[in-house]
Amino acid sequence: MRINYLSRQDIKIILHYLGYIMIGIGVILLVPILIDLCYLENRYFIGLIPPAISIGLGFLFVEMFKQYDKLKFKHSMFISSVAWLWAGFVGAIIMMLILDISFIDAFFENISAWTGSGLTMFSDVESLPMSILFLRSLEQWIGGLGVVIIFINLLIKPGTSAFKLYKSEARDDRIRPNIKNTLNKTIQIYLIYTLFGIILYLLAGLPLFDSINLTFTTISTGGMSIKNANVGFYNNNIVYLITMVLMLLGATSFTVHYNLVKTKGKSIIKDIQFQAIILSIIISGILIAAITHMAPMNVIFHIVSAVTTTGANIASSSELASWAPASLIIIMLLMVMGGSSGSTVGAVKTIRVITFLRGINLTVTNVIAPKRVVNTKIANKTFNEREIKEASSYIAVYLMFLIVSWIIMTFYTNDPINSLFDVTSTIGNVGLSTGMINGSLATLPKIMLIFLMWIGRLEIIPILLTIQLGFRTFDQSLKLAKRKFRRIINLR
Repeated sequence: MRINYLSRQDIKIILHYLGYIMIGIGVILLVPILIDLCYLENRYFIGLIPPAISIGLGFLFVEMFKQYDKLKFKHSMFISSVAWLWAGFVGAIIMMLILDISFIDAFFENISAWTGSGLTMFSDVESLPMSILFLRSLEQWIGGLGVVIIFINLLIKPGTSAFKLYKSEARDDRIRPNIKNTLNKTIQIYLIYTLFGIILYLLAGLPLFDSINLTFTTISTGGMSIKNANVGFYNNNIVYLITMVLMLLGATSFTVHYNLVKTKGKSIIKDIQFQAIILSIIISGILIAAITHMAPMNVIFHIVSAVTTTGANIASSSELASWAPASLIIIMLLMVMGGSSGSTVGAVKTIRVITFLRGINLTVTNVIAPKRVVNTKIANKTFNEREIKEASSYIAVYLMFLIVSWIIMTFYTNDPINSLFDVTSTIGNVGLSTGMINGSLATLPKIMLIFLMWIGRLEIIPILLTIQLGFRTFDQSLKLAKRKFRRIINLR
């Protein structure tokens, strides 16, 4: 009989593997103390307590439940979902201790950073300690690859468990046959591009601290800035061009990057997702240019930022809100589409949109000339009927969450167009905003937006499974409690 709830053994298996990730999260969140010491701020010391607790609990769970290591997919999905919340929780406690802000605002800020959403509760980020600015950037950089992916590579032995945890973060691309080797190559590519970005920004005249932070938030397609005016602060076209290049690199599949040298650059040119991204940038640029009379750099930068789900901007939120409604709709469509699967981006992903459109074409073809065609080819890869249905179902569920959230957001803001824009940006982990999302927003929509960032980053399904398992486990616990209570009553 299939057990559709979490037994005690299941919980012990989850805690064992979650322990590894808690150790990794704790270690990462200790790093900003170096920035604190470097700039003589002396404010991050109290922030060492939450990471230390995370490390301590992690070691406890790993050792206490080390015999429980038979991981199943339901465990990996649950672990992945909870790991992101734990990362946000630990970071939130750090910010609460150092900045004396509310838990909801701190949790929002950290979930936004980890998921690469790039939205912020702070109206003046430049007043924040350097250590906190670096913390936000570091969380985005780690979150770009994936909280679970980073730490399974460093802490968990290769094998089926590593593969299941890898799949739980909505990844199935393999650069190498072995998951461990795939992760190693992915991290190597990520580090190379990170170093590349830092050097380019330094050559463009940016200070070292700015270069590191801007690279971290751009290559990860996070977009959360250390400046109030975001990238627009630098007022430098060379910086804008470097940022756009890094955004596109971050939004391109790691498999394509891996094959780049082998194929002498042909892999990126022949990649159908990259082709679709470039085509969407060109078409959107022409359409927005025809609608408005804005500077070309302003238009192209925000188009690239939207489709790569980075959320970096050179125009303020109020300026973005003043764009023509048709231009905002185009940007919204790009934020829904997103970049390549197997990259650092959020949103639906380009390959799903292509599969969905080819599926519609297939359906129409079968209606006009019924030959029961159930497969379609995309870039020399055959997609069967099940894969087409999966892409269509995911887009339907994604849009359902978007619409419901839009209605709730509109109820609180009384601004349907800007609310739709900001909700689309949130669930797609983008970060572009018309100003609807800020510290003065009511608590309930803040919680809703946190939920949207969470499900957007993990592509909804693991979250739904986690919630389902949680409810069924709670229901099972209640049933067991009732049985025990009846036995006690009967004995009396």
